[in-house]
Amino acid sequence: MPLLEETTLPQDHPPTVPVVIIGNGPSGICLSYLLSGHKPYLDTATVHPNPIIYRKLQETKHLSITEQDLEYLSEGLEGRSRNPVAVLFDTLLHPNADFGFEFPPVLQWRRDKQQHIPHLVLGKATPGGAWHAMEGSMLTISLGIWMELPGVNYRDLTNGKRRDATSDRATPEEISSYYRNYVKLKGLQKNFVDNTYVTSVQKLCRGHEGEGLENGHTDQGDGGVGDGGNEGFEGNGVECLNNGGGGALWEVRGYQQLQNDTHVPFSLFAENVVLATGASDSPVRLGAEGEDLPFVFHSISDLGLAVSRRKLDMNSDPVLIVGAGLSAADAVLCACNSNIRVLHVFRKSVDDPELIFKQLPKTLYPEYHKVYNMMCSQTYTNVASSSALNRPQAVCIASSVCAKMCPKPQLAAGNMAGNTSVSLFPDYTSFPEHWVVSFQSDMKCLLQGNNSLKAFKISMALVLIGTNPNLFFLKGQGQYLGQDPTKPISCTQNPIDIHPYTFECTKEPGLFAMGPLVGDNFVRFLKGGALGIASCLLKRLKKKGKLISNGENNFI
Repeated sequence: MPLLEETTLPQDHPPTVPVVIIGNGPSGICLSYLLSGHKPYLDTATVHPNPIIYRKLQETKHLSITEQDLEYLSEGLEGRSRNPVAVLFDTLLHPNADFGFEFPPVLQWRRDKQQHIPHLVLGKATPGGAWHAMEGSMLTISLGIWMELPGVNYRDLTNGKRRDATSDRATPEEISSYYRNYVKLKGLQKNFVDNTYVTSVQKLCRGHEGEGLENGHTDQGDGGVGDGGNEGFEGNGVECLNNGGGGALWEVRGYQQLQNDTHVPFSLFAENVVLATGASDSPVRLGAEGEDLPFVFHSISDLGLAVSRRKLDMNSDPVLIVGAGLSAADAVLCACNSNIRVLHVFRKSVDDPELIFKQLPKTLYPEYHKVYNMMCSQTYTNVASSSALNRPQAVCIASSVCAKMCPKPQLAAGNMAGNTSVSLFPDYTSFPEHWVVSFQSDMKCLLQGNNSLKAFKISMALVLIGTNPNLFFLKGQGQYLGQDPTKPISCTQNPIDIHPYTFECTKEPGLFAMGPLVGDNFVRFLKGGALGIASCLLKRLKKKGKLISNGENNFI
């Protein structure tokens, strides 16, 4: 739906929204569900396998989880997230999941329309976020049921499809379809504004000499939901526009791209802003000499495109793949499917316990374990001293974002049952504990290993060492919000510093962050951010004695 055009509004009076969510992926969708009056209660017909958390839930079973003390409920819980509320919500939705069990949720959902907090979810495409860009035949790392959002069973929407031993994993196409349908099924469409690009988020402050709006940093209390009134600038020095409830207002600016490719600018006031942008905006760069040369790429899709256009084949010079994560493994598999020679460079030792492959069960992830086996057994030293330089005869399992462009292999007998013993890809060579020194204009790359330099002629290079969020619309790209304000925001190395139970930024009251921005890279755990934020806003609203809206978004 279209936003109000900036040009049609009085310049000093843009609409004021209690909550603006930037990002319409699973984080933004889940938060919209909770802000729309959907509240989780203990399902008294179930029993949580953890007796301690079950006893705590029984104590206040008449209250929704959002009304309870999340710190008390989270105490003592352990899981694969650094955020305690994420671990709490996960164990309520997927009890004992880390032990391989599939217990039903212990929550039931009830809707209270009087508990609706008006909000807008701004996203660059349709609801689902980055999942739309990953459509293809790859399989998700997480199980399909871990990708589901509250209130809608994933298997119900995918007709309970089962393929093989890895059938509980899903394709991005299935997941993106699930998220689109989820918004429709839950009646959340009115909260979402598609094809929207945010260009500026600023706290509304003005200096005493009238130099205009600034992104100031003033302590204005807890920045909670207000009554939507606009109070002017008063007094000397720097004052922040506030919402009548004691918290500063935020100005959100951007544009919406319409079907005829026109850009319609907008400007909104927000009492609270939630950053739910994910982490896939900007690829991490090596910083090596020649990284900007035209044969060096930072996306797997570029490999798929080169294969589909027949720029690469078995007679081409090798493809250099840099990285030891799953994106690099996907690229290896894509090249493998097309019989393209591969040089695989990574800094870590193959015995490094932090390698992601060591955390994945072989029966569920046979294709990734095949790559890991090659990383270990087909190192440069081993290959150089053997005759393993023949053209590839074996085939690999398709599992990459370029699978639509790469030819699908004929799977060896028994392979889909989880058998990873099929022969490896001969024209693959790994370079553990190596790094790229430079790329040369003559299509050569220089690698540094232990006390040695090696030069290779290549056809293209793929640098797949992670991605970082792009928070260009914030002051200093939001760096000051990080746990280490001297470094850029990184989902793994320097997430946004938040209050552990409210997900509010410690440096900016009224500004919240969730999902990969706070270290929760899996859908399974980012839902905890929605619980923490919704609980915080509902409690503040109740404390201030404000009546909840009737659920109508009159600003869109």
